[in-house]
Amino acid sequence: MPDVKARDAKLIQYLNEAHTKERQLEQALEAHIAMTEIATYRKRLKQHLSETKSHARQVERRIKQLGGQPEGISGVVQEVATRAQEVAGKGAALAQGPVHMLRGTSEPEKMLRNARTEFQNEAEEIAGYTALQTLAKVVGDRETEQLAKAILREEKRMAGFLEKLIPKLTQAVAKAEIPSSERNGGRRSTSRRRTTSRRSTASSNGSRTSSRKTTASRSGSSARSKSSSKRASARSGSASGARRTTARRTTARRTASSGSRSK
Repeated sequence: MPDVKARDAKLIQYLNEAHTKERQLEQALEAHIAMTEIATYRKRLKQHLSETKSHARQVERRIKQLGGQPEGISGVVQEVATRAQEVAGKGAALAQGPVHMLRGTSEPEKMLRNARTEFQNEAEEIAGYTALQTLAKVVGDRETEQLAKAILREEKRMAGFLEKLIPKLTQAVAKAEIPSSERNGGRRSTSRRRTTSRRSTASSNGSRTSSRKTTASRSGSSARSKSSSKRASARSGSASGARRTTARRTTARRTASSGSRSK
């Protein structure tokens, strides 16, 4: 590889790191697609696999345009280090497929673990392309900057998809592996007990209210009856008194009349 400027050498280094990661993820995504049963998730993984392959081709092309090689950068020591990194990366990628097939205690758990791994990989790529975009802007490499920006947009979109998917997959794991009686912290049964208790209390309160109303009604009726009796008694007493007064007056007049005739 011909000598290159320090600026381009650093750009090639960052591009090579991104290229290695993209090639590594191709193997992992293919394994995950084979394991995924959810149609929407599987479709998105296939789409991102196509994006990943495209990213690798674009990055490789840019490395060559800057005078570098996809497997290394200028300098013997740096080139050896980069090649070692690529070999390790490819080996890890090849090993990921069988390992990922064995992970998890259920199908939902396997998909959840895959999604978590994918999310971690996206975070790593986002960090790498953010650094590449910033470096390219600082050194005035407009083409590399735009390349990193475009790829970064797609990596963030995939990360956003996974961020929304992980809670749903976690719920599926809980449903598949944990009895319903142990989910939701027992809130459902507690809620039912509370509802039953409230209904019983309401019924009891209703009965008490009805009883109070009945008692009040009876008391009112009794009071009205007593009042009527008192008024009747009073009227009866008044009539008797009037009759006695009239009788006394009549007797007095008769006595007076008899006395007058005797004289």
